[in-house]
Amino acid sequence: VQLQASGGGLVQAGGSLSLHCAASGRTFSGISMGWFRQAPGKEREFVAAVWRGTNNKYYTDSVKGRFSITRDKVKNTVDLQLSSLKPEDTADYFCAACATCILSSLQNFRQWNYWGQGTQVTVSS
Repeated sequence: VQLQASGGGLVQAGGSLSLHCAASGRTFSGISMGWFRQAPGKEREFVAAVWRGTNNKYYTDSVKGRFSITRDKVKNTVDLQLSSLKPEDTADYFCAACATCILSSLQNFRQWNYWGQGTQVTVSS
């Protein structure tokens, strides 16, 4: 399984960015997909995910109302639209996929099976 992330960049506070992740290598219909982020010196943090089967969307509290995750099962992609960005959103963002995640532990990065490379998001004040 390969995940290829793109997007990111430098933006001023209040601005917007789009992140894109393309998956390949297997059938993804039964897999949850999501995004995490990691700031320097901090642990990897859950951002958003689309749960397998139901396609329900989950967000960490700090991004609710500002970020939007979308998944295209036909194209095997998952996108993250970031808006109203804040300096504290600065981090490396990683797309991830999980075949065996438990919903109650969705935000635990340790249970996610597949990872793309990070793409950097920098928000200037």
